[in-house]
Amino acid sequence: MKLFSQINIVPKWIIFLLDLGICLFSLFIAYFLRYNFDLNSIQPAEFGRNVIIISVINIMVFLNVKTYSGIIRYTSAQDTFRVLYAVIATNGIFFFINMAVLALKGDPYISNIVLVINGLTSFLFLITYRVLIKYFFMYIKNLTLDKRKVIIYGAGEAGLATKRTFDHDGKVNKTIIAFVDDDERKVGKTIDGVKIIAGEKLEQLISDHQVDEIIFASYTIPVERKNQIVDICLENDIMVLNIPPADVWSRSKLHTRQIQNINIEDLLNRKTIQIDIEGIQNQLKGKRILITGAAGSIGSEIVRQLIKFETSLIILCDQSETSLHHIYLELEETYSNTNFHAFVGDVKDEKRMDHLFETYKPHYVYHAAAYKHVPLMEDNPAEAVKTNVWGTKTIADLSVKHGVQKFVMISTDKAVNPTNVMGASKRIAEIYVQSLNNSLHKPNFIFSNGLSYINDLDVKPITRFITTRFGNVLGSNGSVIPRFKQQIEKGGPITVTHPEITRYFMTIPEACRLVLEAGCMGAGGEIFIFDMGKSVKIVELAKKMIRLAGLIPNQEIKIQFTGLRPGEKLFEELLNDSENTMPTHHEKIMIGKVREYVFSEIESQIYTLLDHARKNDDRNVVMTMKALVREYKSKNSVFEELDHTPSIK
Repeated sequence: MKLFSQINIVPKWIIFLLDLGICLFSLFIAYFLRYNFDLNSIQPAEFGRNVIIISVINIMVFLNVKTYSGIIRYTSAQDTFRVLYAVIATNGIFFFINMAVLALKGDPYISNIVLVINGLTSFLFLITYRVLIKYFFMYIKNLTLDKRKVIIYGAGEAGLATKRTFDHDGKVNKTIIAFVDDDERKVGKTIDGVKIIAGEKLEQLISDHQVDEIIFASYTIPVERKNQIVDICLENDIMVLNIPPADVWSRSKLHTRQIQNINIEDLLNRKTIQIDIEGIQNQLKGKRILITGAAGSIGSEIVRQLIKFETSLIILCDQSETSLHHIYLELEETYSNTNFHAFVGDVKDEKRMDHLFETYKPHYVYHAAAYKHVPLMEDNPAEAVKTNVWGTKTIADLSVKHGVQKFVMISTDKAVNPTNVMGASKRIAEIYVQSLNNSLHKPNFIFSNGLSYINDLDVKPITRFITTRFGNVLGSNGSVIPRFKQQIEKGGPITVTHPEITRYFMTIPEACRLVLEAGCMGAGGEIFIFDMGKSVKIVELAKKMIRLAGLIPNQEIKIQFTGLRPGEKLFEELLNDSENTMPTHHEKIMIGKVREYVFSEIESQIYTLLDHARKNDDRNVVMTMKALVREYKSKNSVFEELDHTPSIK
């Protein structure tokens, strides 16, 4: 068997000669059948002439159609159509030669009956020898004793493409023992000789055949069902694989190297969220839109989704030059017809940001720029305040000054009952934009710095401020999942802070769709809360990721508990204990009913906070934050002692 597996691909010229020889043999059979197996009725001169003519025609057609170019052992439907076209063309040309001779009052070179028989037999012989060779090599390949037994879950086009991908790769040591599908209409039928089994019989199938792998080859399997299947597979030590997204391989042929271990993200995803495309389109079409933090995971995805709404201009603002360059290049390659501009700048730099607003005059602002890593901000409170509070205040004030229509702020669940500097800084930013919104429509609205945007600058306070609040997003720069993947690749250990810690998870595209929807429906002053689904226990997440990598938790990959980090909670909340929510027309979006603040008082306290931040006085920064956000109680932090300090210096 090893001898056959080492047979090289036959050169094209041999296939060419073999096809030509079969076509000449087919012509002989056609004559033989036409004259009722009487060889004496065949005139040698006529037959010889016609052999030369059909050989010349076949050579020209084969060179043009390239029937010899396909690899015989991988014959496909495309090869079959190529052969059919060549046969029709060859006999059609000969038929027109006959017609021309008849038109010139001559005798036809060949009987039309012979041409018909020749067409049928040549097509039959050309296809038959290809199929026989294909199945011969498949048979030899399947005789290997140590082949891995594979189930393909999904008996649709993707499932068939997956099977044929393995059939065409001689280096793959797998055999497809069954298709499994939940569609009862397909159960009991076969695809390429492989039977389709009902999904409910999966466990029995696994038990009877000692399955090694299962491949998800369908894009319509509900996440709940997919999780059930994965749990069954992990209990039976079966490797779970996944085909790539349809848009990855639909542009080209699927390759076996693209079929990889299933990602944990695929098991945490939820149903695609439907948003009001028409409503968002009506609001955003033709508008100039600014995205701060546009190079980050959330900001960049907002950019990608905004492009679909025929905006006039998208301004990508970020201080990270390299990351901004990457998203800019991506947009140039993918959306070359869209008008966008990359603007390098820090949201804390008021003059630079004022230049941005003055130059591009955005209608909408999506404010995603923020510091978000909890332990780092716990060690650097002044920097957290400078970016998350001062940066937000700067962009919000300039939005009012320059007549921005809507300002959508991206917040976090860590702003609820904050236990860390980062969460508290985001809560203060929420308070500022909400109180600013509620004060904008007062007559002669004046900032405490003396600027009256109505009287001095003749700009109406039209800006509507909207806040969106959600938890962790899968695959973001701050997510645990990329960290766990790196640790597994290194052989472990996986580090989890606490055995009981839980988190909410949402995909980046899902979160950004809801941001756009909330921004569209917001009238100003709302804090929109997103339905994050069920919280996930991080240690169970780690164990499942280890199993999906084909390893055993706490044996091949250790799980270490390192203790809660400074400011870290065991579980996140989306609403303060004293808050409640109101539903909206979107089932995944609620409006949080939160305590309102007097803008003039908040602005004064924030100026005090910023003064401490500019001096890098971390202690007084945190004390002022606690005075601003009464529910802010530090946990596992050096700032816990300040919860009992009554005064602020």
